[in-house]
Amino acid sequence: MAKRKTWTILALLVITSLAWLAFVKPEHDRQKAQTETGIEASAALPQYQPDNQTEEGFLAGLRQFWAFTGFRNVTSGHLIMILVGLIFIYLAIRYEYEPLLLVPIGTGILIGNIPIFSDGGMNLQVGIYQQGSVLNYLYFGVLKGVYPPLIFLGIGAMTDFSSLISNPRLLLLGAAAQVGIFITFIGALLLGFAPPEAGAIGIIGGADGPTAIFISSRLANGMNLLADGTPVKNLIGPIAIAAYSYMALVPVIQPPIMRLLTNRKERLIRMKPPRAVTKTEKILFPIFGLLLTCFISPSALPLLGMLFFGNILKESGVTKRLAETARTSLIDIVNIMIGLTVGASTQADVFLTKESILIFALGAAAFAIATTAGVLFAKTMNIFLPEGDKINPLIGNSGVSAVPDSARVSEVEGLKADKTNHLLMHAMGPNVAGVIGSAIAAGIMLSYLG
Repeated sequence: MAKRKTWTILALLVITSLAWLAFVKPEHDRQKAQTETGIEASAALPQYQPDNQTEEGFLAGLRQFWAFTGFRNVTSGHLIMILVGLIFIYLAIRYEYEPLLLVPIGTGILIGNIPIFSDGGMNLQVGIYQQGSVLNYLYFGVLKGVYPPLIFLGIGAMTDFSSLISNPRLLLLGAAAQVGIFITFIGALLLGFAPPEAGAIGIIGGADGPTAIFISSRLANGMNLLADGTPVKNLIGPIAIAAYSYMALVPVIQPPIMRLLTNRKERLIRMKPPRAVTKTEKILFPIFGLLLTCFISPSALPLLGMLFFGNILKESGVTKRLAETARTSLIDIVNIMIGLTVGASTQADVFLTKESILIFALGAAAFAIATTAGVLFAKTMNIFLPEGDKINPLIGNSGVSAVPDSARVSEVEGLKADKTNHLLMHAMGPNVAGVIGSAIAAGIMLSYLG
C-alpha cells in the first residue's frame, strides 16, 4: 500500500511539473519580458492567432497534412513493390530461404516504397535517392562498391579450402559453371542492352550477390557514359535483387535440373574421401591463390584480395581475433547495410520497368545454364577418369558460387539416391571454386567494358 502511495505521489509530481512547463512558465516568462522592457503587453508581445484556430485554417491544415501522408501519394507501383517485400520476408521466415539476406532486403523494399511528398520543391531528405538523407549516405557503400569486398573478407575468414586443395580437379567444375555468365552476357546484348549493362547482368549467372553488386556499381551505375555520350542505365537495384533472389531459391531451382541431367547410376557414384590437408598447405593456398588470380585478372583485386586476405587471417592461427571479427560481427553488419539499402533502392518508379523484367528473366536463364554446365562438365570429366576417381555429377551444380547452399543441395540430392552417400565435403570444392571463378569473370568483364 505504501509503495502504491509513493508511485501515486511521484506521478502527481511529474504531471504537475509538465503542466507548469507547458502552461504556467511560458505565461510567467511573457509577463517578465514585458515588465523588463517597460512596454505594454499589447504592444510588446502581440497575441498571435494562428490560422488553424479558424474553421478555414483548420481545414487547410488538414488538407496539408493529408498531402504529406503516404496514403495520399501512394501509387499502384508502390503497392506492388510492398507486396514483393512482404513476399521476401515471408519466404525468409516461413521457408528459411536465405533469411540473413531476404529479411533485410524485404524490409528495405518496404522502406524504399513508402510514398514521399515531393511537390512544390519540398525535399524531406528521407528517400534513398535524395541527397543528404541518411539512406543516401548508407547507399554510398553500394554505389562505390565498398560493401562487396568487406563481405568477401568475411567469406574468406569462414571458408575452408581443404576440399579444393585435396582434389584440385574440382576447380574445373567451378570454372565450368561460369559459362552461364558469358552466355547471359550475349543474351543481354541481343535484347538491346549496352555492353556495360550486359556485362553487369551476366554476373547474375554466377549466383553471387556481392560480386553482382560490385560489377554493376562499376558498369551499370547510371553515371558512366557510353561511347556516344549517353549515360548507362542504373541497374544496381534490379541486378542485386535478381542475384540475391536466385541465391535464395537455390533449393528450388537446382534439384529438378540435377535430376533431369543424371541417371540413377550416376547419382550413386561414391567419391574417394578427401585426403588430409596439412596446415602448411592451408596457409600457402590463399597466398599463391591471391598472387595467381590477381595476376590473371587485376580488376578483380578488390574482391579476390579481400577473399584470400580473410582466409590468411583464418589459417595463419595467429590472428584469431581478426578472423573471428571478419566472419561474425563485420560480415553481419555489412549484410544488414547492403540488404537494407539494396532493398530500399527498388523504388517503384525506378524498379518497375521493362529492363527489370528482362533482367529477372535473364537471371533465371543464367542460373539454369550455370547449373546445367556444371553437371554436364562433371559427366564429361568422368569419360576420361578411371573408375575409382569418377566424380558424382550431383556436385556439378555447386560450381555456382552460392556458398554453401549449392553444396547443401548436392548433399540432399545425394542422400535421396543413397542415404549413406554424403557429398557435402566434395561439393564444397567446386562451391568455393565458383566464388573465385565468378570474381575472375567479373574482373574480366570490368577490364573490357569498364
